Amino acid sequence: MKKIITLAMLVVLGVATSNAQETTKKVKTTAKLSTAKVNGAGMIFVTETIDYGTVAYNSDGKREFVFTNNGNKPLIITSAQGSCGCTVPTYPKEPIAPGAKGVIGVKYDTSRAGQAFTKTVTLTTNAATPNKTLTIKGNVLAAEASKS
Repeated sequence: MKKIITLAMLVVLGVATSNAQETTKKVKTTAKLSTAKVNGAGMIFVTETIDYGTVAYNSDGKREFVFTNNGNKPLIITSAQGSCGCTVPTYPKEPIAPGAKGVIGVKYDTSRAGQAFTKTVTLTTNAATPNKTLTIKGNVLAAEASKS
């Protein structure tokens, strides 16, 4: 009897997992379809917030924001400014062609131990909405916690 109940539970779990995966695939497809084209230059990001989670003291603080120019003209990023000296952004200096992808790099200084952080990077561009704010957040472990 226990074997039958266990088997039934596994079948139900398998069906639920399968349905969840199908739903996830549908959402991703819908997201791709909703990328509206704009007149002029535009920016659509995969995500506008990067959550570092909990990271070790002095670990690699580099992350990337990936975007696509969803406009019909080249996108030009004229500046990228971190909200403080602990957040250093990099950006493409050359124009991003319509439909092309680009990357905004950001490096957070993880030597600031034992504290949660939320910082921003502000982009200035020639897009229809010229200023775009991206966010990073997370928590850096204390130096002692990172050693264990």
